Amino acid sequence: MSSALELALVSCALLGLRHGFDYDHLAAITDITSVQRTWREGMRLGLLYALGHAITVAVLGSAVIFLHLSLPHGLDAIGERLVGATLIVLALYVLITFFRRRSDAAHGHAIPPSRIALLITAGRHAKWRIQRLRNPGTPRPEPFRFRYDTGSVLLVGIIHGLGAETPSQLLLFLLTANLGGTSRGFLGLLCFIAGLLVMNTIMTASASGIFASSTHRPRLQTLITSLTAVYSFIIGAIFLLGVSDKLPALVR
Repeated sequence: MSSALELALVSCALLGLRHGFDYDHLAAITDITSVQRTWREGMRLGLLYALGHAITVAVLGSAVIFLHLSLPHGLDAIGERLVGATLIVLALYVLITFFRRRSDAAHGHAIPPSRIALLITAGRHAKWRIQRLRNPGTPRPEPFRFRYDTGSVLLVGIIHGLGAETPSQLLLFLLTANLGGTSRGFLGLLCFIAGLLVMNTIMTASASGIFASSTHRPRLQTLITSLTAVYSFIIGAIFLLGVSDKLPALVR
């Protein structure tokens, strides 16, 4: 293995570590872990987010290595705005879930469904009635309740894989492929993904631990959760406006 190839592979791994600590990863992971009831659940869903991100990187990186072409010029801008939109939604979800849960615990009654949930439930019910005309045995649909689960968190991670910096970073895999062939290009891709997953695992464990430790300290929990949502909203707005390149680097 040549020294140039070794340097490229190490660079891929270090770039994966650095990418895993980007603003959007920090916001998404803290959002996801902040509304989980247990440390274990926060870890599981935080790692699913990282896995979703890794899936997108793997697909895009494979395309770059196979085709030896850069990704479409506008993909980074589209990805940046999608990331921004999801971070804003996550921020609002964190605040609504947290304070409604607190209200529920204080008053001892079930959390009422939101208006959006009621509308979706009504739509499902109307569709069920129509289907029942043709098939009387059609089961009644369950009321709609949005929550973080395996599918929604994985989807957020996949969307964030299209983030603002991903297309330019994938060029490194192409460089690695040029130095040592397609197989070495995939090795570079794996190094990047490994670095990404290691960093996100550390971040998820840290965030889950912080939120779990504040469970029995209501004021501290309120402060941390509020700051998490505000941070996510601000970063989301910056990404949505397409000016994430103006943010200072968290890791140099």
